[in-house]
Amino acid sequence: MSHPFMPNSPEWLQSLQTAWAQAAEQWRQTMTVPFFPTQSAQDDATASTSSTPPYQDLFAIMGTAGKALYDSLGNMRLDPDRLKELQQQYTQETLALWQNQDKLSDIARDRRFASNLWQQQPVAGFAAATHLLNSRFLLALADALEGDAQTRGRVRFAIEQWSAAAAPSNFLSLNVDAQKKALDTQGESIARGMQNLLADVKKGRVSMTDESQFEVGRNLALTEGAVVFENEIFQLIEYKPLTPKVHERPFLMIPACINKYYILDLQPDNSMVRFAVEEGHHTFVLSWRNPDAEMAHMTWDDYIERGIITAMQKVLEASGAKKLNVLGFCVGGTMLATALAVLAARKQPLVHSATFLTCLLDFSDPGVLGLFIDENFVRWREMQFANGGLLPAGDLLNTFSFLRPNELVWNYVVDNYLKGETPRPFDLLYWNGDSTNLPGPWYAWYLRNAYLENKLMQPNATVVCGEKIDFGRIKLPVYLYGSREDHIVPIEGAYASVNVLSACNKRFVMGASGHIAGVINPLKKNKRSYWSNDDLPATLPEWLAGATEHPGSWWADWSQWLGKQGGRLIAAPKRYGNAKLKPIEPAPGRYVKALAQTRNI
Repeated sequence: MSHPFMPNSPEWLQSLQTAWAQAAEQWRQTMTVPFFPTQSAQDDATASTSSTPPYQDLFAIMGTAGKALYDSLGNMRLDPDRLKELQQQYTQETLALWQNQDKLSDIARDRRFASNLWQQQPVAGFAAATHLLNSRFLLALADALEGDAQTRGRVRFAIEQWSAAAAPSNFLSLNVDAQKKALDTQGESIARGMQNLLADVKKGRVSMTDESQFEVGRNLALTEGAVVFENEIFQLIEYKPLTPKVHERPFLMIPACINKYYILDLQPDNSMVRFAVEEGHHTFVLSWRNPDAEMAHMTWDDYIERGIITAMQKVLEASGAKKLNVLGFCVGGTMLATALAVLAARKQPLVHSATFLTCLLDFSDPGVLGLFIDENFVRWREMQFANGGLLPAGDLLNTFSFLRPNELVWNYVVDNYLKGETPRPFDLLYWNGDSTNLPGPWYAWYLRNAYLENKLMQPNATVVCGEKIDFGRIKLPVYLYGSREDHIVPIEGAYASVNVLSACNKRFVMGASGHIAGVINPLKKNKRSYWSNDDLPATLPEWLAGATEHPGSWWADWSQWLGKQGGRLIAAPKRYGNAKLKPIEPAPGRYVKALAQTRNI
């Protein structure tokens, strides 16, 4: 006979259901009362001419965060007519919801409430419908605010974060899918969920994939190669040719230093590294070291001079070529452009062509990341890292995850903790969680000179490695790629590089999907599509108007372009490195395997 207080007992399950019902009713009262004013309150709000806006209580529902958000509005105002219009619309939708509580099919459009259980359970279904209505209304208020774009963006971002966090699907007392699973498993799913939560607290992050299924060097980063050079910042990996002949100009890939390089070499069937090797390019990759205390004083200059420029020199030394082709991904592309400007100032033409993938050179439109970067924030970071230090990997991971909170945070909170499920294995999400630290001085310089003051694209406005930076001095063939749904590098920002690299022979291509999935789109899988246009007008809308859509991966277009930059075919090298650059260890090397300590969630 089961104990009445054990999770698998009927008494325990009955008490759990009762507690859920009570908590659900409390949640409904909390979430609906401030949004359902009495008629007299509505009349008072409409007639009010006081300095207290009638929508103040709407932010109270967000608790402390809502009060901070409301207080930060400052001189922001709402047009009275627009406010009245929104209030009337909200009241009408509210009344319709109250009068048709048995018709909640609209909530199924949101994947969080897609199961039939949400419509069948009245309290949960009504909570979901109310939440969606409140979220729409608050977002409409944010869009109607009159004031500067950055403050409006901050308000909208804060509301989106609240909306994602306060969804009834995130609470066991309202999530009918999780409740059913708990009942079906006699409470076992709750026990597993607690185990998952404790494991994630120990790791310091929310698990997005079954991390036990992956290991770098075992089933990730498998392209055969060897480390032929290393210093305190990076390892240089040379890959074994897979063709009898290779292009005479070697090819160097530079990933972002805020992540690990193996996003370019996940599995053999989606590896961009392997694709380049199979296309006959003598391929090298710069593998950044995961910064530790020894790198706490590293600067932007260090990463350019002792990182990228040194890597270029070593590739030429290993291959015996006079020039190389280079690719930069994300901030790796921003650093690559900086290095090219330094080399141009020094009149050192090491590079024949450059590919820039989802990167910003002009930070006029940095997207959501730019909303909270102002003088006070940057000055605080500069003071924090004035004597060195590290930006923890967890800070970066959380920042990028909360740019898409429903997909990259709360989805896993629900599945892992409320439902007690183990996330499915996914190589890209394993890489996403394998994050890196950043040297504080590097980070502070990047914030001020790129995001805050946008100095990199201004000729001679900043000095790097002793040289004034002018992207206009860069004169070589350039391939630019942007992802249409990129939430980190907006497609408008990616296209702006067309105007920044004014002296280059350029080609711009846009791919479907986002920052990572758009780039890692293997040719053989024939997924998604891309757009091209030989003309390069000043703005993205003009470019789109004349662009042609092509089915499949943009890799086909890029491969054809890169092949033309590779030069003649020569016999493939039979050994790694040369007499001076001897193999140190097999790929993927030690640096990429170093783990960063993340902070508690």
